[in-house]
Amino acid sequence: MNHTILLIETATQVCSVALASEGRILARRDSDTPNAHSTRLSVFIQEVLDECHLVPRDLDAVCVSAGPGSYTGLRIGVSSAKGFCYALGLPLLSVHTLLSMAALYYRQHPDYKGLVCPMIDARRMECYTMVVAPGLEVLRDTSADIIAEGLFDEYLDRGEVTFVGDGAEKTRPLLGIHPNARFDGSFAPSAEGMADLAARHLQQGRVEDVAYFEPFYLKDFVAKKSVVHGLR
Repeated sequence: MNHTILLIETATQVCSVALASEGRILARRDSDTPNAHSTRLSVFIQEVLDECHLVPRDLDAVCVSAGPGSYTGLRIGVSSAKGFCYALGLPLLSVHTLLSMAALYYRQHPDYKGLVCPMIDARRMECYTMVVAPGLEVLRDTSADIIAEGLFDEYLDRGEVTFVGDGAEKTRPLLGIHPNARFDGSFAPSAEGMADLAARHLQQGRVEDVAYFEPFYLKDFVAKKSVVHGLR
């Protein structure tokens, strides 16, 4: 029996939604417009359902990108996913954002045998990082790193490592010194990277508690003074 899963990726600068069945993408929408998550997410969900001639009750599960990433983006994605699951009685699945990024890169480059280091910009010279091998073996677990020369030499000394994500380019002057460092500036996160992992989670019964599930923020949220006139 094929299961149709709604995939929601809002942890990064990209707002992405897809429908997948057993890892196969049926429809997808992406936008890298800044701060578009709150305005585009519900529109994208309706568009992918319409494209596949489905209604929400045809879904078998909802999977959300769990973080780390943007605090606001994560809240928007998780809230939407919980709303669908609560209203329709669907299982809630979650996929680690960095692992999803690595999965997408390997999906797009099936012949690539090196390591992947997905990086999410956490401002200044800090990034959320992970090192992943083919088969999605996690060699270096999630970390909030101040990027410095030599930080990933343990892995670069073994062979090629491709750095992807919005944190990769700013670290190129430091990490690109190593001859085995590669940077893919064309890479963009997408809900597509969640497809195989979500199908596996559903098959294994790895579901989240809709009432108590929280995103993986990694760092505490720090509120900033509003720049909107009239707000304090």
